[in-house]
Amino acid sequence: MSTGSGAASAPAPTPTTPTARKSSMFSSLKVRNYRLFFIGQVVSNTGTWMQRIAQDWLVLSLTGSSAAVGITTALQFLPMLLFGLYGGVLVDRLPKRPTLLVTQSSMALTGLVLAALTLTGHVQVWHVYVAAFAVGLATVVDNPARQSFVTEMVGTAQLQNAVSLNSANFQSARLVGPAVAGLLITGVGTGWAFLLNGLSFVAPITGLLLMRARELHVIERAPRSKGQLREGLRYVAGRPDLIWPIVLVGFIGTFGFNFPVWLSAYADDVFHAGAGAYSLFNTLMAVGSLIGALLAARRGTARMRLLIAAAATFGLLEVVAALTPSYWLFALFMVPLGVFGMTVNVTANTAVQMSTDPAMRGRVMALFMMVFVGGTPLGAPLVGWVTDTYGAHVGFALGGIVSAAAAAAIGLALVRIGGLRVSVGWHRGYPRVRFVPRERELATA
Repeated sequence: MSTGSGAASAPAPTPTTPTARKSSMFSSLKVRNYRLFFIGQVVSNTGTWMQRIAQDWLVLSLTGSSAAVGITTALQFLPMLLFGLYGGVLVDRLPKRPTLLVTQSSMALTGLVLAALTLTGHVQVWHVYVAAFAVGLATVVDNPARQSFVTEMVGTAQLQNAVSLNSANFQSARLVGPAVAGLLITGVGTGWAFLLNGLSFVAPITGLLLMRARELHVIERAPRSKGQLREGLRYVAGRPDLIWPIVLVGFIGTFGFNFPVWLSAYADDVFHAGAGAYSLFNTLMAVGSLIGALLAARRGTARMRLLIAAAATFGLLEVVAALTPSYWLFALFMVPLGVFGMTVNVTANTAVQMSTDPAMRGRVMALFMMVFVGGTPLGAPLVGWVTDTYGAHVGFALGGIVSAAAAAAIGLALVRIGGLRVSVGWHRGYPRVRFVPRERELATA
C-alpha cells in the first residue's frame, strides 16, 4: 500500500531481494502518524463492512435476485475498471493527505444520504445502485492514495509490515462489521447500518487532521505532463515481476472473490437461514482473513511460489466448499478460504509495491487495484446469472475452478520461462515440492 521514499530514479528492488530482517508483528504502529491512520481505518472499515452487508441484503430483499446483488457489486467496482489508471495518475501528482480528506468525506456523505432514504422508507433499488457507483468513483482515487500514503508515514523499512497490518486492520473490521450489521438488520433495519457507516468516517478524517506533517517522509510528486498514463503502462509491460502477480489477481478478483453473490444465495436459497447466516459466513471468513494477514505481517518476503500455491489452494477450497451439503461444514470452510484469500491478496500487493519505483507506485497500484477490484464488474453479473440459472453450488464451484486453473497456468508459465523443473522429495519426514533450475545436458563433442 504505499510509495517509497527516495528519488524517482532510484532502482526498484527485484522480487528476489530479501527484506533486511523480519520485524515484530506490530512494529510499524510505533510511528505516531501511522498509528493515527490505523485507528481511524479500524473505525471506518467497520462501518464500510456494515454498509456492504446491509447493501447486499437490502438489494436482495427489494428484488429477490442474486443477479441484482451482482449488479450492485459491479456498479461499485465499475469505476475502478473504467477510471482506475487515471486515478493513479492523479495520485502520483497530488499531495496524499489532502486528497484522502476529500475522498473520505465524499464516502461519508454517500452513506448518510443512503441512510436518510432507507430510514424514511423511500429507498428504491436504483438508489442503492447510484450510491454504490458513487462510492466506486471515490474509491478510484482513495484506494491508490491510501496505499501510496503508507510509505510517507512509515518509510520503506516498515513497508511490508504496514501493508500486512493494513490488511489485518481491514479484516478485523470485517469481523465486527458483519456481526453488527446482522444485529441491526434483524433488529432495527438496514438504514441504521448506513447511518453508522456515514458517521464512522469522522475517525479517519480526525486522524488525518491530527498528523504531524513534519514527520512524514517526503516523496517527490510526479509533475503534470503528457503521456504519464502510457508511461505507467510501459513501465509495467517491461517488468515480468509485476505483470504475473497482476494477471493472477485479475483472474482471482474477477471469478474467485464474488462472495456477496454466493454467500447471500447460500444463506437465502440453499440453507434458508436468512440474514443471520449471511452475517455468520462473512464473519467466519473474516476470522480466516485476519489470521492470514497477521501471518503475513511476520513473513520476511513475498515470494511468487507462495502466491501461486495460495491461489491454487484458494480455488480448490472454493470447489470443495461448493459441494458441501451441511450448513455448519460450509460455514467452517469460510475460515481457510479467508486465510488463503488474504494470503493471495497481501503477497501480491506486497510483491508489486516492493518491486515498484516510488515515482511510479501510484500508477502501478492503481493498475493493480483496477485489475483486482475492477475485474469484479465483469465477473459479478456473469457469476450472478450462473448462480440464478444453475444454482449456488454451480456458481461457487465455477469461481473456484477458474481461480485454480489460473494459478496452475501461471505457475507452469513461470516454470518454463525461468528454466525450472519441479523437484519432489522428502524433508524431515515430510513431502516437499520445490522448483529448481533445470539441469543442462552436456553437449557431446
